[in-house]
Order: sequence, then structure tokens, then C-alpha cells
Amino acid sequence: MTFDFKFYLSLFLRRLPWFILLSLVGLGLGLGVAAVLPPTYVAEARLLVESEQIPGDLAESTVRVEATEQLQIIQQRIQTRAELIELANRLGIYEGASPQPTPDDIVKDLRQRIRIVTTGGEARGQRQATIVTVSFADASAQLAARVTNEVVTMILSEDVALRTGVSSDTVDFFTQEVERLDREVALRSERILAFKQANMQALPDSLDYRRNQQAVIQERLLQIERDLSSLTERRTRLEEVFSRTGQVSVATDTRTPEARQLQEARDALTRALAVYSPQHPNVRLLESQVAALERIVAAQAADAAPDPAETEAPLSAFDLQVADMDAQIAQLTEEKARLTATMEELTATIDATPGNAIALETLERDYANVRQQYDTAVARKAQAETGDLIEALSKGQKISIIEQAEVPRQPDSPNRPLIAAAGLGGGMMLGLALILLIEMTNTAIRRPSELTARLGITPFATVPLMREPDETQRRSKPAGGGAVTTVALIALPAALAAIHMLVMPIDDLIFTLSDALQRAIG
Repeated sequence: MTFDFKFYLSLFLRRLPWFILLSLVGLGLGLGVAAVLPPTYVAEARLLVESEQIPGDLAESTVRVEATEQLQIIQQRIQTRAELIELANRLGIYEGASPQPTPDDIVKDLRQRIRIVTTGGEARGQRQATIVTVSFADASAQLAARVTNEVVTMILSEDVALRTGVSSDTVDFFTQEVERLDREVALRSERILAFKQANMQALPDSLDYRRNQQAVIQERLLQIERDLSSLTERRTRLEEVFSRTGQVSVATDTRTPEARQLQEARDALTRALAVYSPQHPNVRLLESQVAALERIVAAQAADAAPDPAETEAPLSAFDLQVADMDAQIAQLTEEKARLTATMEELTATIDATPGNAIALETLERDYANVRQQYDTAVARKAQAETGDLIEALSKGQKISIIEQAEVPRQPDSPNRPLIAAAGLGGGMMLGLALILLIEMTNTAIRRPSELTARLGITPFATVPLMREPDETQRRSKPAGGGAVTTVALIALPAALAAIHMLVMPIDDLIFTLSDALQRAIG
């Protein structure tokens, strides 16, 4: 079955008046809407996010917010409900509006009319300049420019407040941290000092000295034991000899025990100096013993001087030797008791030293950790103060104005030619749809092919219907065509103007219908 172009063209030409009529209606509607819609002016300002003016390796700001993130934060802050309502009241954006919009309507409308677009930044490893475009749409060109510049001022203020606030909070934080850690360091120092004072004799730093002193005393105790054993044995032999013979045949030593100890101490000091240095603990201990015995011997020599007034009988050699040995035994016993007590004290302090060392190490480790934190906090506080100074002087990353908003001379919308063309196109589509609908509902047989298809017969020939010229003209002309055309060209724009002025502005009506349609679809 071939396409009969001439037949369909004839049908279109037959219904052409309807097509023209609906096209004119659409054109009239488009012209009316284009004429009634109020102009909308858009004022635009441009901002630039500048990088830090001081190299980061020399002095770094403490504000570590990326430009894109910072702009998003600022945008959310200035588009809060309170900020938008305050902006509308301050600039009188809705003065004279009838009826007065509710706060919810104001917030919704301003969020749609204020546009903040960010371009550039870092993308795919490439860093580009970050440009911010701020615009506002309004029926008044002056108000559009004023609101745009006010939004720019708000962005700049928020940028300064954000960066200085962050840097100031950082300084305050590290200032408090330094003060806290300073108190902690002082507390740890006091604990270490108190511990050392309480365990002064058992600290690990004097352990070697106490061990050397313990060895010296141990050696001295062994020597005393030998001396006591020798003296006891000599006294026993002396008593045995005296009891058998009645006399003392052994040589007697008229020196006092202290004098003999002094000589022994001097000999021990001489031997020690041959081995150790004069600063060695053993040498110093022997020197102190020698000095003490010299004082005792000197005092005994003064007391032993003969008194002419006294006339006592001299003691026998046996009595002198026994008395001398008893004095030496008593002196050695006393020294042994004293050295034994000292030895016990040294042993106790040496035994307590490992525990004290662990406790002191724990205290010093806590002190070192806190001190390290304190030093780190002081260094970071200095960095924070430098960063705060950078932000206070506006030497860090900042937003600057490239171009302020000027009063627009030409409206940005509506596009009146486009609206009129859209009305004409819509009318033409409606005309074609109407023609298609009329022809689809027409069941008359108009072609031989339709006769064959519907009745199942093949005609030998077909004779077209012959009409008078007046009848043809009357049938092809729609009734009331002139009146409908008049309505399309005059009445419809007038009706639109009346709706715009008396009922609701056309743009608000279109927005309301679009919003209702979206809610119905959603």
C-alpha cells in the first residue's frame, strides 16, 4: 500500500482554516503572555578566592579549610532562615507586596532567587583559580543590584569571621593546653622531689657508693674479728703463763689500744693509697678513721701526764697487759657493733634501691611525657599565634571582589520572542492534532481503495462527487471563523491582562500551576 500524498494534502487543505485558526489562537496566547509577563533583571557579581600571600614553609596559617568547602559553609550560613528574613527586612525586598508573603514563603523565594555558583578549584589533580559568581533576580534592576552587593558583603564578612574565628579558637585552645600542661609538669616535679627526699639514702644514683662502703665495712668487720680472736687468745695465754710461773715473760706493749689502732689504720691507709686514688671511698673512710684515732690518742696522751700530787703504787706488768688487752677488746667490740649497725642500714638501703629505682623511673617517665607534651603545646601555640596574626592581617587565603554588581540595563527574562514562537508552535500542533482527530473520526468512503477495503468489491471506475462552487466554499469555511479569529487575536490577550492585574500575576500563576503539577506527579 503506497502513501497517497495528494489525498492527505487535499485533506489538510480542506481543514486548513482550522489549522490557521488554532495557530492564530496559539500565537495570540503567546503574544499575550509575552506582553503581560513582567521583566526580570539579574544582577551579577564575581569573587575570587586568593591563595596565601605568605609562603607556607615560612609561616603557615592554622585555618586548613579548602576553598570549595569554605564556600559551601559560607553559603549554608548566609542562606539560613534567620539570615534571609533579616536580609529581606533590611533591604525591603517585599515592601508593597500584596498580599505580604509569610516567612516560609520569603525563605523559599530568596533561596531560589539567590544563586551562588563556584567554578575552578582543584579538579583531577589540576589546580585552577576559584571563581564565585553571585547573582539575584528581581523585577527591579536597582533592587537586584543592591541585594547582590549585600549578599557579597555577607560572604566577605562570613569569610573573615570564619577564618579569624578558627584561628582565634586555635590560639585559645593551645593557651589553655599550655597552662594545663604547665601545672602537670610542676605537679610531677613536686612528686619526684618528695620521693627523693623521702628515700634519700636509697636512691639508685648512690648505689655504687653504698656498695663500695659496704665492702669496706665488711672488710673492716673481718679484720675486727681477727683482732678480737687474736687478743682473746693472747689474754688466755698470758693468764695461763702467769698462773703457772707467777710472772710475765712475754714482751709487753705499753701503748694504749687507740695508739695501736692508730698505727694499724695508718698502715692500712698507706696500703690503700698504693692501690686507690686519694678520692676513692675506701681511702676517704680510712682517712676519717685515722683523723678520729689521732684525736683520741692526743686526748689520752694529755690525760696520761703524771700528777706530782698523786702517790699511787705502780701496776704490775701482768695487770698492765691484761688491762691493755681488755681495753682493746672493748674498743673493738664497740666498733664492731657500730659497724654492724651501719652495715644493716646499708643492706636495707641497697635492698630498697631496686624498688625505688622502678618507682623513680615511673615518676621520671611520666614527667618526661608531660614535659614533651608541654614543649609540643608551646611550639604549636607559637604556630597558632603566627597563624592568627596572618589571618588578622588578611595575609592568608581570602575572598576578594573582582567585579561588583551593577544595575542591569536589559532584563534577563522573559524571552518574549521565544514565548510568542512557543505559542505559535503550540497552536500549530493543536491544529494538526485537531485535523488528525477529525479525519480519524470520519467514517465516510472517499477513495477507491477504501471502497475495496471496507466493502470487499473492486469498482470498474469511480466518479467524484460534484458540488456547486457556493456549496464548496461554504463547506470549506468554518462557521464563525472571523469571530473566533477575533477572539484569538484580541480577546485572549485582553483576558490574560485582566487575570494578571485583577486575579494573580501570570508568572505567579504559572509557578503555582507548575508546583501543583509537580506535587500531583510526585
